[in-house]
Amino acid sequence: KARISVGAADEPYIRLQSKHAAHPLWARPGTSDLDVFCQIFRDREYECLDGVVNPSLVIDCGANVGYASAYFLSRFPSARVISVEPDPDNFAALKINVRPFGDRCQLVNTGIWSSTTGLVMDETAWGDGREWARTVRPAKPDEIPVMQATDIGALLTSSGHERISILKIDIEGAEGEVFSAGAPDWLARVDNLVIELHGSAHEATFHRAIAGAGFEVSSSYELTVCRRRPS
Repeated sequence: KARISVGAADEPYIRLQSKHAAHPLWARPGTSDLDVFCQIFRDREYECLDGVVNPSLVIDCGANVGYASAYFLSRFPSARVISVEPDPDNFAALKINVRPFGDRCQLVNTGIWSSTTGLVMDETAWGDGREWARTVRPAKPDEIPVMQATDIGALLTSSGHERISILKIDIEGAEGEVFSAGAPDWLARVDNLVIELHGSAHEATFHRAIAGAGFEVSSSYELTVCRRRPS
């Protein structure tokens, strides 16, 4: 069960607790944060991954305010998590929510793309336009990029790990760009992949990319779940 209580008078956050979170978490009043918290800790959206044995590296692409990262850090006490989130306001809340986990969680304030390129936050409304639907786009020639994109292969290389135990992707349509050229090189080094696909076009792009990659594919809630077949 989840419990919600109002923080101190000078605290702009709502305090949240769940038996599935090792530490209290925080939400911004009037935002989509509470909806995300309920998805992850009440509805157990990522329960489909609870059976993963001794994961070492989890990469959370589209970490939002850190609830999925906190779920994985709590569920798998020996795992290290890399949390990637481009939106500066979401990122500020992410830092607060994963702070108790110390150096087990590495934070990266940028967007996931297919290559290193300059990005800006996209002000065009995506989805319902709330905090959980922030998007990025490449900077135009006359714009100054506010961040340098990263790709999943670069995150894996910099981590020092050989494989990604769990790769979670919820990047509000940018998955179409990530998988647009087919199966990326790093895909063969992913053991479990869970992704929220946004629209039929991105769904088709993704399924073409992973065809023949050795995954068993299923669904859970809004997620597409890919587990590597035993060799």
